[in-house]
Amino acid sequence: MSMLGDQSVAPHSLEKEAMAAQPKPQNRPVSNIVIITEALPVVNRIQLTQDFHSSFPQGVPWVRYHGTYKDLNINLIWAGKDPALGVDSIGTIPSALVTYAAIQTLQPDLIINVGTAGGFKAKGASIGDIFIVSDCAFHDRRIPIPDFDLYGVGSRKAFETPNLIKELNLKVAKLSTGDSFDMTQEDESLINANDATVVDMEGAAIAYVADLLKVPAIFVKAVTNTIDGEFGNKPSAEEFLQNLAAVTAELALAVEQIINFVKGKYISEL
Repeated sequence: MSMLGDQSVAPHSLEKEAMAAQPKPQNRPVSNIVIITEALPVVNRIQLTQDFHSSFPQGVPWVRYHGTYKDLNINLIWAGKDPALGVDSIGTIPSALVTYAAIQTLQPDLIINVGTAGGFKAKGASIGDIFIVSDCAFHDRRIPIPDFDLYGVGSRKAFETPNLIKELNLKVAKLSTGDSFDMTQEDESLINANDATVVDMEGAAIAYVADLLKVPAIFVKAVTNTIDGEFGNKPSAEEFLQNLAAVTAELALAVEQIINFVKGKYISEL
């Protein structure tokens, strides 16, 4: 296997050195924002228009909405429908791909990942709660080899926004990301190890790409279903679908408030 081909330097040591050496994002005015989301009510809330001639590669299902809102250039990217099955393209792979393409094509000052999440009631999450994420990590990349285990978890800090959190009185939580909607015992163990309050299917992948390309990224997650608590006997998928419309409407409102706060500010003022 290629990951075992050269063990002259510990891979995790290289990762730690690289992360320690990363410069802080350039302090510049925020004027160009990319929103990565599956929550399409945001489109109507901030009055964006679909781009039918985007510069994304031909044949990909990705959809770009764009417009100017409060003097900010806003691009909203949705991963679209899977070409083979016609269902929404969810999960870490589409999210990482659209984030990379959006950064390369649109050169944003800031990325905002907006999405739904499952939440742990025992850690203070309730249906409809909206969180700003402080840390992202994976819970389903299990590599039981020294140093590669930490690479699999891929823990990263989100861009810190203390003024935004204070101004909008937002809750803060750690996020754990995986590609399955259910939760195995192994997943649960790693989610607990990640100290996560909310769980999604894209955040840590977007954080990886944003970190790689040195673009500040913030993560806004709204709870559609509880993973534990008094509703634990109701299937998560059923609860998710029951709450999706109302929660995404509240999420769209929160995004509008965040954009209003960001307007006219430098990166360092967030």
